[in-house]
Amino acid sequence: MKWQGRRQSSNVDDRRGQSGPSRGFGGFSPMLMGPLIKILFSKVGLVIAGLFIVVSFITGNNPLTLLSGLISGNGSQQVSSSAYQGTDEENELADFSATILASTEDVWNEILDNYREPTLVLFTGSVSSACGSASSATGPFYCPGDEKLYIDLSFFHDMEQKLNAPGDFAQAYVIAHEVGHHVQKLMGLTDKVHKLRGQVSETEYNKYSVMLELQADFFAGVWANRSESRMSMMEEGDLEEALNAANAIGDDRLQKQSSGRVVPDSFTHGTSEQRVRWFKKGFETGDIAQGDTFNAKSL
Repeated sequence: MKWQGRRQSSNVDDRRGQSGPSRGFGGFSPMLMGPLIKILFSKVGLVIAGLFIVVSFITGNNPLTLLSGLISGNGSQQVSSSAYQGTDEENELADFSATILASTEDVWNEILDNYREPTLVLFTGSVSSACGSASSATGPFYCPGDEKLYIDLSFFHDMEQKLNAPGDFAQAYVIAHEVGHHVQKLMGLTDKVHKLRGQVSETEYNKYSVMLELQADFFAGVWANRSESRMSMMEEGDLEEALNAANAIGDDRLQKQSSGRVVPDSFTHGTSEQRVRWFKKGFETGDIAQGDTFNAKSL
């Protein structure tokens, strides 16, 4: 892909290298304030105070500031993203992801009136979202609750090494697919499907989930079509990379690789053939009206 030097999105929340709140001291509740004050004025408290003075001397911080941070919970340790030093390869992937996100913004702002741009969250290890906590093993996902895409950049390495789906356009397909879920959220489709949970059988709900996923693949194809028309970013072999990635993450292929057998009723994303076909249809038409998977005669 010819992506270097293009506009990068400002809707990126880089949380790489961040740790969660400290478990040792932070987050005291008001109920603990009384006992804490008693301790501070006891003999033990004198020892603690001495330690605070030593720490403040080393760090240059006011000991009262350190203490207030402890009490309020603001003393939790967290590594800021600005201090995070990723590898050159990882930082390039971060720039690439921001560039692809910007491309999706250009495309969907053109297609949809009042398009609300999502935020891309880059993380390492684990992350918290409005949809709950997730680890890198979850893979990239979109959370409709906060309208954010979440990606651990190590997934792109896994695509190449574990799924045999290398290439920058394959990576762009992943981002465009998650943005496709955001488009579904804005169109009200996500909420309609989620409301069916508990109202239909699990097998039936899985079918609706497959429809959502295949439509997101279609929307990714629409992005590729429109983006190529606007910016001519594609190079020879790029389309094949995306189709190979779609093929690699079909439910039937993943199930066969993991357990040796395929259970169609448990499919939630669609078969390899379906994912390839719907992405290809989006790429060939560039018309979102052609992607109504919910009323298609055949998926």
